Amino acid sequence: MRLISKNFLAAMCLMLASFGASATGFDFRVADQSAEIFYLYKSSSFGYGGSDVGWSYYFNEADDYMVSASLLVSANGAGGQRALQFGVGVKAFVATLGAANVEGGGLGLGGLVRYVFSSSTPVALLFEAYAVPSVTGFGDASDFTEARFAIEAEVSPSARAYIGYRSMKLVDETSIEYKLDDAMNFGIRISF
Repeated sequence: MRLISKNFLAAMCLMLASFGASATGFDFRVADQSAEIFYLYKSSSFGYGGSDVGWSYYFNEADDYMVSASLLVSANGAGGQRALQFGVGVKAFVATLGAANVEGGGLGLGGLVRYVFSSSTPVALLFEAYAVPSVTGFGDASDFTEARFAIEAEVSPSARAYIGYRSMKLVDETSIEYKLDDAMNFGIRISF
């Protein structure tokens, strides 16, 4: 029995997109065989932190689809180190892996570390990761991990570009690991 159909995912995207009028920005990420668009309802500032709240739609050439919603709160580190930011967050997702006939989702915790080099065009190194343990997974999803490393450049106060690497893996209830993403990616984040 299919828990999640493409029609269900499309309906969720349309429903969530209806909230787009209140969006404060978007993040668009592409790789060789995948893409993801992230609608932001609240977006943190580059050098000061804040919160990122939104939802995303991911797809790849292997007919894998994922809808996720996340909240990430970040701030400058203690001790007057303004260049170093830490963040914590939560992420919920539902996914269907077409070729593998695997469906499921879960709720996980994550974090972020960012170091901003001050210059006329601020540049930052970023590491962000999320983990969904089997206890908060459902359907065929036993574990889910996502980790990314990126180099970001603030093009203007409302736009940044980045290049990085992301690994996204789902382990099903029979302990078979599926890689949704394992590649270099490029992206832009625009706030309005």
